[in-house]
Amino acid sequence: MAQHRLIQNYTDVLLSQLPHQLAEEVADGLAEAYANYVFHGLSSDDAARAAVTEFGDAQDVVNVFALGSPARRVARRLILTGPVVGLCWAMALIAGHAWAWPVPTVAPVLLGATLIASVVVLVLAARGRGYRAVRRAGTAGCVGLAVLDMAVIGLALVAAPNFGGLLTLAALTSATRLTCVVGAMRTVVA
Repeated sequence: MAQHRLIQNYTDVLLSQLPHQLAEEVADGLAEAYANYVFHGLSSDDAARAAVTEFGDAQDVVNVFALGSPARRVARRLILTGPVVGLCWAMALIAGHAWAWPVPTVAPVLLGATLIASVVVLVLAARGRGYRAVRRAGTAGCVGLAVLDMAVIGLALVAAPNFGGLLTLAALTSATRLTCVVGAMRTVVA
């Protein structure tokens, strides 16, 4: 049996904006509701309208899934914990006189740019409406912070003349966040 055009249009919106499996689950439920309305005597047009009304606007459904997206939750956690990691590094770098380390001038610029870009995409993920856009931004933010944490730990290990307590604390906070980010990536990408 061919799908009613209203049901097909609704399904097309879901498939264009949600992961395929998720869109198919919602579309299957919509098709079941449609079939149930037809079974109970509604015309094809009335059954399609009733099913679509029952499920709500397709874009609203997409937005609800975006609000509950794992990428959105991860982005919010990273935004909340980021200042703690940043404060640890600020204290360690100031106490360790990082400005005197033998580091190429481009390194701090690249680290700063990576930090800013990561924060921007994490904010986009935390505030975004489209499921796929939230997922892409969350993934980019996670990757950016992972690269930043690995780079800053490596740079401190190589360039710091004395790897003292504050640098150890900063490296441990970055390593902890890195572990969490890698674990969260499985959820975000899945």
